[in-house]
Amino acid sequence: MTRYGMAIDLHRCVGCQACAAACKIANNNPKDVVYNVVYTKTDYDWDTFGTAVVKGAVANDNAGGTFPDCTLLYLPVQCQHCENPACEEACPTGATSKDPDTGIVSVDSELCIGCESCIKACPYDEVRTLIKSPEYYLDVEVGEFDAPPHNAGTVEKCTFCKNLIDRGEVPACMQLCLARARFWGDLDDPESDVSQAIEGREYVHLCEGAGTNPNVYYLL
Repeated sequence: MTRYGMAIDLHRCVGCQACAAACKIANNNPKDVVYNVVYTKTDYDWDTFGTAVVKGAVANDNAGGTFPDCTLLYLPVQCQHCENPACEEACPTGATSKDPDTGIVSVDSELCIGCESCIKACPYDEVRTLIKSPEYYLDVEVGEFDAPPHNAGTVEKCTFCKNLIDRGEVPACMQLCLARARFWGDLDDPESDVSQAIEGREYVHLCEGAGTNPNVYYLL
């Protein structure tokens, strides 16, 4: 059994959006569909993620505060692949589930009825999207040959790039991170990159009070 997780070093992240772009291309995501978001922020509020977003800037790379005392911070956000996923409990059809062998939380598009119960239950804003009618920028498919399907009327989200993991690769967001701010691996393996990154470092989780026990760690 494996417990996959990710650590994101907030000191290293430069807000370049490469992770978001890599994710979108690799998964052949339709217009307006993103699994990975990098917020530009003026402050962090870890207990209430919604408040954290409100404190963010309207556009990328806009510093907050009054000159010369300005601050500019970045907060990459995706599905947190929780130990106790609120979305799984809320799903009425069993479409949302956590893989007991990997800990990855996924949505089965064949079972999903688009009721949005998972979206409402999730304490992390904008990490999943209801696909109404998929539209694309290009007339050809891009990304990985085994990218997940995009079916109208279903909910989608980050899969930790399970298709790549099954081939022995790492998630797409890791591959293009120019600052090497992301670390990946088995959280139960003390020798994995993610475990080594967390060891001895101060870290936080988003919305710890929600009781979901996320498997994405933010290194401070």
